[in-house]
Amino acid sequence: MVTVTRAQHRLAYRLGHSFDQPELLVRALTHRSAGACNNERLEFLGDAILAFLVGEHLFDTYSDASEGKLTRLRSRVVRRESLADAARKLGVGDALILGAGERKTRGRERDSILAGAFEALVGALYLDSDFATCRDRTRVLLDEWFEAASLDDGGKDAKTRLQERLQARAKSLPEYRIVEVGGAAHCQSFIVSCRVDGLDEDTTGTGTSRRRAEQNAAKRMMAILDELDD
Repeated sequence: MVTVTRAQHRLAYRLGHSFDQPELLVRALTHRSAGACNNERLEFLGDAILAFLVGEHLFDTYSDASEGKLTRLRSRVVRRESLADAARKLGVGDALILGAGERKTRGRERDSILAGAFEALVGALYLDSDFATCRDRTRVLLDEWFEAASLDDGGKDAKTRLQERLQARAKSLPEYRIVEVGGAAHCQSFIVSCRVDGLDEDTTGTGTSRRRAEQNAAKRMMAILDELDD
């Protein structure tokens, strides 16, 4: 019977998934330095799943973006640094199983090991649940990096761009209102509406924080204004 450590239990809790096959969780967190039964195959699977899920999310979010822009956005999200940061937020480093050499050289902090383990966790989550669950949890885990992957070359977020656009037209600032808060304390979801004077249609956005939900609502409002300007 596989043994799941306390750190691995905490990680599964943050992930928001109780593994029916705990051996998949343990395998995903076992680096190749610890032996032949490691996470490399799960890493391969998770890498492919992430490429699709991130591409799908960007395709749905940026309906007018060209292939080249979508490819650049995907590369910003599915990169070693982003995945390693997502792994750190989950507490992957503490839950890793490493060989003696990697433990001595602080392998728990290395981006390449953390990013690989994150991909392996995605693969394990998929095998232990289903595609819809894997999609939902992955989007929550990468929400911060989806937000950072902006089409705006100036680096301004959607709320700032919307505010500046309205100010340039001498219009009132947008109003944001929380519509709904759901989910458990460790994985809350927010739905926020955005209202602009002079428009009958409000937009809504979702996210794992109020700020991210507001950003997504602002993006949708910008899309409406773009259509009206065409």
